[in-house]
Amino acid sequence: MRKLLVFLLAFIALNAFSQNIDLEKKAQQLTEEGKLLYRLELAAWHGTDIFFENYKERERVGGYFSYLETNTPKCLFFSKGISPKVLGVVSYGDLKVIETASIDFKEREFNENEKHLFTIRAKALAEIQQDTALFKTYTNTSLNMIPLIFNGEKKVYVLTGTKLTDVVLFGNDYLLTFDKKDMLLTKRELHRNLIPIYFEDGQNAVGSVHSHTGETGDFITPTDICTLMLYAKYAKWKQHIVMSQNYVSIWDCEKESLVLMSKEDFQNM
Repeated sequence: MRKLLVFLLAFIALNAFSQNIDLEKKAQQLTEEGKLLYRLELAAWHGTDIFFENYKERERVGGYFSYLETNTPKCLFFSKGISPKVLGVVSYGDLKVIETASIDFKEREFNENEKHLFTIRAKALAEIQQDTALFKTYTNTSLNMIPLIFNGEKKVYVLTGTKLTDVVLFGNDYLLTFDKKDMLLTKRELHRNLIPIYFEDGQNAVGSVHSHTGETGDFITPTDICTLMLYAKYAKWKQHIVMSQNYVSIWDCEKESLVLMSKEDFQNM
């Protein structure tokens, strides 16, 4: 009996250790994808300002998207028409130092990677325009598309951006996935609704919280992480917590790091 008890205790300890390893691995994966979304969205934020300050033929621009090339963030602008071409590319040495940005105005064809990103972006836009039951829009917001190829998977994330300066918006975000031939596989909403969290300029808040229903999932989403990295500094949040039925996600806004734990462990802290 004693040997059996020792074995059971060892099994429980090993199982708990395995769960911790899984949570650490999940946190790392979510953080990596969230930070990628942030870099792409920030490249687009700055890229549009830089490009349109220097490009005078705005009527020719059909759209833009960002991507990484050998870890260099770039924001590409393409022309209108049936067979669009690249009009220019804004490249960054350091996203946090705008002065490192450079512009290449050489008109050219898309390279192979850019062609895939353009194609899935165009198909995502068509879905947004056609499926208004799924893709919702709100006053003082815009839907921002982020096409990417991450760990061999082709995706387009759709985030809701705010046009106001006193609110951080979570939710009303979507994920579309594509196969190797750029054909649409799935489309779904990540959060069931829009979650606005207002803040006052000049006030330091310890943190903020929002919750996830079962449809959204157990953990903070990459879009949540992207949103926090873009806006938390303006709200002066130190941390953000996402509560689900079984787990708690704690994002450190200053260290830009994530901890996942069970709800039971969180309540016992």
